[in-house]
Amino acid sequence: MKPEIAAKLRALNAQFYQTFGLAFATTRRRLQPGILRILPRLPLAARWLDLGCAHGEIARWLVQHRFQGHYLGLDFSPVLLAEAQAWTAQLKPDLSARFTFHQADLGNSAWIEALEGQQFDVVLAFAVLHHIPGQANRLRLLAQVRTRLHEEGYLVLSVWQFQNSPRLLARRQSWAQVGIDPADLEPGDTLLDWRHTLPDQPENVGLRYVHQFDRQELAALASASGFYVEETFESDGEGGRLGLYQIWRPD
Repeated sequence: MKPEIAAKLRALNAQFYQTFGLAFATTRRRLQPGILRILPRLPLAARWLDLGCAHGEIARWLVQHRFQGHYLGLDFSPVLLAEAQAWTAQLKPDLSARFTFHQADLGNSAWIEALEGQQFDVVLAFAVLHHIPGQANRLRLLAQVRTRLHEEGYLVLSVWQFQNSPRLLARRQSWAQVGIDPADLEPGDTLLDWRHTLPDQPENVGLRYVHQFDRQELAALASASGFYVEETFESDGEGGRLGLYQIWRPD
């Protein structure tokens, strides 16, 4: 994918979350079943990195489960991060010190500077990869994660399986709406709308870039970035098939 096309897609998603961040967050006030299936299996006395942390819902779960480690959440949305930081400020000082949030664009290779050389035992990337445009950029991100994960660590990720929902498939939009030629995209790249309505107000519509993954593509990314796939399962949404989850371990 050409760098200018990838930049345009990242800007599209950044604008979406800047415009609809708080409204979108109201629809994500609980963790998905797939996330809840995995979190209790991970070490709580450890260093966690949460990529695409949004408003900090996983951090809240950790507090409720007596987290004894250190957590760093990264997201590109200042609106969502402000909510996460406001919540952290209300914690007791000794507990608040365990949680840090920073702004970072995971689609830009410079995101790793936010880690300040830290190593982690657990890296989470829930609903992240499908918003990173370009196969090469996704591979670069994962290879960078590998350099910051301990040899016995876990990378836990999920990708959206919107193709399993006729309702979501009906929300595909033409790339002409955002001035992008489909010939400049990669197989699986999709433009989806998101609709939000407030009482007594007209409907607001936002557009997001999403990449459609299958298991073979994820397996290839894992191998190429220095991981092996330890576990795979589907969960969430209609029929329990809207999220594809995987646990990766360093190879």
